[in-house]
Amino acid sequence: MRSTDSLRAQIGTLILATSIVQLAGGFFGTFVSMRVAAENFNAAGVVLGSYFAGATVGALRSDRIIERIGYIRAYAAFAGLVAAATSIMPLWVGPLSWTILRIIIGFGSAGVFVATESWLNAKAIPSERGRVFSIYMVAMFLTLAIGQLLISRVDLTSSRPFNAITALFAVALILVSAARAEPPKVSAAASALRYGELAKAAPVAAVGCTINGVVTGAFYALVPAWMQDRSVAQSTIALVMLMVVLGGFVFQVPVGRLSDRFDRRLVLSGLCIAFAGTALIIVTLPRTLTSMLPAAALLGGFMSAFYPVSVAHAHDRMPADRVVAVSARLILLSGVGAVLGPVIGASLMAHFQIDGVFYFMAAAALVLAAAAGLDSAMTSSGKRLKPTFEILAPQAGPLAHDPSETSEPEQTGPANTAMAGSSSN
Repeated sequence: MRSTDSLRAQIGTLILATSIVQLAGGFFGTFVSMRVAAENFNAAGVVLGSYFAGATVGALRSDRIIERIGYIRAYAAFAGLVAAATSIMPLWVGPLSWTILRIIIGFGSAGVFVATESWLNAKAIPSERGRVFSIYMVAMFLTLAIGQLLISRVDLTSSRPFNAITALFAVALILVSAARAEPPKVSAAASALRYGELAKAAPVAAVGCTINGVVTGAFYALVPAWMQDRSVAQSTIALVMLMVVLGGFVFQVPVGRLSDRFDRRLVLSGLCIAFAGTALIIVTLPRTLTSMLPAAALLGGFMSAFYPVSVAHAHDRMPADRVVAVSARLILLSGVGAVLGPVIGASLMAHFQIDGVFYFMAAAALVLAAAAGLDSAMTSSGKRLKPTFEILAPQAGPLAHDPSETSEPEQTGPANTAMAGSSSN
């Protein structure tokens, strides 16, 4: 009983610490977008997209760091890296310096979530793992939403927001460093995955993850910046972004059930068409709060489901022993898209204002809808080799998986919904 209580205390401490990180990340992502607009940087899209480049590298490389120095020290190192880079940003203001620092912050943030989720996977009691991850995801979404609300009270021109982020990461570092915890066992490395193998087995998943990165990267980087440039009240920006996050939260479970019951490609195609329609409606709506808030919630809901449905489809088509390699490759594709999205979107916004960004996102979603629909019409759904739908935070992909959790190919009936998650900026 004592060992079980100790284990639960470890898990609780880890979830609390990472919730603080998510609070900081939810606030910081929107704040930086607004601050970049206020600074009127050249190549703003590159500055904003650089975080995703760092997060992609971090997601792919941090597992080796964790294996080498252990979970606690790795978590502390990643959190300390973010805190250090954040504290430098107000001292070294400029597009080049902030691009470099945002890459570092993205790398460290991804490392924190890889350490957290692989730690939870390894330490949680199997019979309680679903409950642990459901608690984890509720904490992640709530703190992400609270982070958006804090935007209304921030002074964009001061260094206080940077100091607050540094302090929050330091608190998380202290909590984890002070925890009494045995390091989880290191899982065996997954089988290598050749380039092109995933695209051949699950082309819709590869395209879906890439376009997910393009769409989410463009939205989260550019929309707050545009509102700030148009002198929209910070409280309004915070409320709009909050509705996007809450929409993503509400949509996860029903979309997961649909994707487990029907062909995931058809579900993905429907989500993309609905997202594109919502984006085009937003262009035509009057820019009032009463019309924008419901549209923002719908847009966030549809957008948040692209990645988990694509990931689930990829695991349906690939053997269970490739779960880590497949996840890493999908993270890479999403990261590449998330770098390209703000760059392309910013160039369109320079000529067509924010409408150009929404047209761009709608067009990208329709490309994915067509690809998913055609693939479904041309090929059968086949057997699901790893039937999971993972609930994910709106701004990130699944950064860690437990390769020991393999399952046999399903024989009959729909798959069960599994819950996991992560975060990003």
